[in-house]
Amino acid sequence: MVTYIYEGDIFSLEGVSNFAHGCNCAGAMGKGIALQFKTKYPKMYKEYKALCQEGLFLLGDVFIYKYETGTIFNLGTQATWRTKADLNSIETALEKMLSYSNLNKINKIALPKIGAGLGGLDWHNVKRIIENLSENYPQIDLLIVENYKSK
Repeated sequence: MVTYIYEGDIFSLEGVSNFAHGCNCAGAMGKGIALQFKTKYPKMYKEYKALCQEGLFLLGDVFIYKYETGTIFNLGTQATWRTKADLNSIETALEKMLSYSNLNKINKIALPKIGAGLGGLDWHNVKRIIENLSENYPQIDLLIVENYKSK
């Protein structure tokens, strides 16, 4: 099920310890929510950057990072920070994330409007993909914060 939250901070949602966000495949997390992930989870960033430098994180891939209390899904949605996000890559990465979550009994994931902020895509197109995919995983709650606002 998909729940849209008009504004907020994915990291401050009650009862949520699993997060997802769109990433580029060049190893940069310098703006937007990616920068927040880099700051909050520096070990994750180091691993992500190394994967990118080795050419092991590509469009449509998911880098799964487990931390003390949850899981972070880094979704390969942009080739570089200079390029737009790619709808097919978003769909592929989300399917991989949902499949993994289903197998590993992860039932709640918070994420921003992937691909529609710095990724430059039309949110309605991305939203359609998310809603279509989530129908196959009704046991997984996706909490999507549409506009960032710190508490």
